[in-house]
Amino acid sequence: MQALIDQLGEAWALAFVGALIGLVFGFFAQRSRFCLRSAVIEFSRNLTGGKLTVWLFAFATAVVATQALVLSGAFDASDARQIAGRGSLSGAAIGGALFGVGMILARGCSSRLLVLAAQGNLRSVMSGLVFAVTAQAAWTGALSPLRETISGWWTVDGGASRDLVQRLGIGHAGALIFGGVWLLAAIYWARRQKVPVWGWLGAIGVGLSIAAAWWATYAFGKLAFDPHPVQALSFTGPSAEVLTRVLFASDKPPTFDLGLMPGVFIGSFIAAALFRELKLEGFEGGASMRRYIVGALCMGFGGMLAGGCAVGAGLSGAAVFTITSWVTLCAMWAAAALTDRLVDQRPSGALDQPVPHSRSFGRPGTA
Repeated sequence: MQALIDQLGEAWALAFVGALIGLVFGFFAQRSRFCLRSAVIEFSRNLTGGKLTVWLFAFATAVVATQALVLSGAFDASDARQIAGRGSLSGAAIGGALFGVGMILARGCSSRLLVLAAQGNLRSVMSGLVFAVTAQAAWTGALSPLRETISGWWTVDGGASRDLVQRLGIGHAGALIFGGVWLLAAIYWARRQKVPVWGWLGAIGVGLSIAAAWWATYAFGKLAFDPHPVQALSFTGPSAEVLTRVLFASDKPPTFDLGLMPGVFIGSFIAAALFRELKLEGFEGGASMRRYIVGALCMGFGGMLAGGCAVGAGLSGAAVFTITSWVTLCAMWAAAALTDRLVDQRPSGALDQPVPHSRSFGRPGTA
């Protein structure tokens, strides 16, 4: 890390690290078909297609790897915004619910939209742009007063008040055991459901990317001369930042997030190209377009209100056991399941790609 800083400078070194982690995440997310929306649908409809198991693998791996880093002394989350800063439980609950509704309507969370866009899904390209614009509007634009109002309804102090490990008294060893139990459950269900190898490996790669982002930004902050925040792998804030830089050509120095977003796109594109899954797809009609736009709007505002998306809160925040992230994750699951029941009655996975077998290398994928 120090050699990288010496060679590139602090800002570009941090952006390079973000791009590298994003590339790994994008590649494995594309291969595993990692998707919270599909996992919720399988769970709520009592199906066994393997998508829930893939998500559980990623979740458990992120928890185990992150808590192992904490126990080894290689990472300390106490300075991270998700724990140190003042949080909003009202924002977490309402924002998480809005995000859950949105990811059902848009047929994918923000990270999934980026992955699909890289392989040629034009529906995801448009939805991702609407998501980024809405997130920026909720952060500093026209929607920011509404976000601040809702966030102020029920707040929680930073520090121990937001740290579930301390509040529950389980310690980081207990948190590691918790993740280990769910990892064993994922292995058991994967064997029963005959989840393909790419489902296992890809989901584990996604989970390790979460822990890698926490560790890398923490280690970078210790080495760099200028202060740099401990950051999670997330997509709501980074999407808004990249959009702002593209539109206004900001002269601010590069950041971790600025490297992360194109890294995820490139990693997903490489995976789709290697396995011959690049395919242009558009909308089926006006009604379909309206659905995606409404979904993206809900996710953009909800993700910024909650302080994280399905990855930022659902994996990264949950891995460090911040209470607001767990509230967000639960709200996402509940709202997504309810929206699926009220809006979608078709068989699960109608627009999803199945988890590919390892022997599918070189064969056209399904879309």
